Amino acid sequence: MADAARSFEIIGAPFDGAATLGYPGSRYAPDRIRQQLGWITQRVEAGAVFSLETGALHDAPQIIDGGDAHVVGHDLHATLAHTSARVTESVRSGNVPILLGGDDCFLFAGSKGLHDATEGTVGVIHFDAHLDVMDRNEQQGTHSQSSGMRRSLELERARTEHSIQVGLRHFNFPSSHDYLERSGLARITATEFDAIGTAAAVERILARTDGADHVHLSFDIDAIDPAHAPGAGALEPGGLTSRQAIDTIMALAPHCDSFAVTEVNPMTDHQDMTATLAAYLCYYFAVFGRRRAEG
Repeated sequence: MADAARSFEIIGAPFDGAATLGYPGSRYAPDRIRQQLGWITQRVEAGAVFSLETGALHDAPQIIDGGDAHVVGHDLHATLAHTSARVTESVRSGNVPILLGGDDCFLFAGSKGLHDATEGTVGVIHFDAHLDVMDRNEQQGTHSQSSGMRRSLELERARTEHSIQVGLRHFNFPSSHDYLERSGLARITATEFDAIGTAAAVERILARTDGADHVHLSFDIDAIDPAHAPGAGALEPGGLTSRQAIDTIMALAPHCDSFAVTEVNPMTDHQDMTATLAAYLCYYFAVFGRRRAEG
């Protein structure tokens, strides 16, 4: 089993003040995901869990609940600073942080937390229906749920050439097109992911992040089709399936140093379908990420 110093640490971020577009309500997600995670972890016996995917027994990961980051309801920037500091603290303590949003402004907090805790370069794997590369606009400012990837890649040691976005679809701002052209940020749209399949998509993602010293994996739940994840900040048809998401997390987990799930919205969820899926993504990350955590 992983020792206590190599635990996966749950950190909640119960804040949706940057969700000026889309549905509010993701502030309630951390507790709901924790509840569903409890149903999964009760299957551990004698420090082991049986995976039906692999047909094998796996050492159960050590998962600790570090509580919630300090949220300042009226102050987005203070909330981001407190949350990134909690992620940094977790990494420096030898843990692997699993950040539960909250809205997708926490893509930036997770990236910055890993960046500030480590030396060397940082790559970002960003699952989302949307690009999140907005610089600023009147309604959202500079650090909203639409700016997290851009702000992440502005960090001193973040590397665009080792970062990638996955699950993108439909329409976005022309200014975002211009940013992608200038930056060279890689992407796999939802249509392309479905066409090439999970294994090929994972291969492309890992080829892109190869060379980064550290990798942050952030998963906006709206990367998944609303048929599988109805409780999201925005409903964008044509996304990844829950099966594709689980298989992808299983494959990427050993290569990532931190994880975040954002935009789960219990206010619009149906019988905890989305919170349950988010909890499974977290648990798969922990089970299959143990090799990275112990390395």
